[in-house]
Amino acid sequence: MNKMEERERADLNINGLGSASGGDFRHVNIEGVGRVDGDLSCESFRLNGMGTVKGTIHTAGLFDMNGKLTGYGEIEASKVLMNGHASLHGRLRGEVVELIGIVKVHGDCEAERFIGDGGFTIGGLLNAGTVDIQLYGRTQIGEIGGDRISVRKSERKDWSRLLAWVVPIFQTQLRASAIEGDAVELEMTTAGIVRGNRVVIGPGCKIGRVEYRDELIVHPNAEIGEQARQ
Repeated sequence: MNKMEERERADLNINGLGSASGGDFRHVNIEGVGRVDGDLSCESFRLNGMGTVKGTIHTAGLFDMNGKLTGYGEIEASKVLMNGHASLHGRLRGEVVELIGIVKVHGDCEAERFIGDGGFTIGGLLNAGTVDIQLYGRTQIGEIGGDRISVRKSERKDWSRLLAWVVPIFQTQLRASAIEGDAVELEMTTAGIVRGNRVVIGPGCKIGRVEYRDELIVHPNAEIGEQARQ
């Protein structure tokens, strides 16, 4: 895109309460309560408040959400930050994806680096080079694949204050059918099968079967149905 074409792209700004159809924009900013009916293509997308997007969102730069989002389509961005409460009925893709809060992605999630903090759901496959998950409450993912996978119980005290009223009865636990990576370190995880070169099964884990190549370390407070060195 040349400079002339870039100058011709307008910004989409919704302040307060408003709606718009989709389109091709330079920057999209929603402050307040906004609704977009259609696909969006833009350089950046920011939402502070509540938003509904009935279409896909493709941005070459930052997707930044603080508040509540309901999305009906794919989100693809260089960097994705979701902070708050989101429900996405589609796939999520980004070089960096960071989810903080209560987020539900109904499709797959792909990233070079994935950071999850809180309690979230990914209905399909989470595929990332690096997966770093800090648990607070119940988290469920279909399958996880990556080079380095780390799942730990969150030590953030602010989660206790902010989310205790939302997830008071949920046990802090990750559930997945399969987890596979080169280096895998897990806490508080229930999974059918875990595969890796070096695997650490930490406290609170219940794993049906572990397959490893180089090393397996199991915490005394973990349960494994069977294990096999490949």
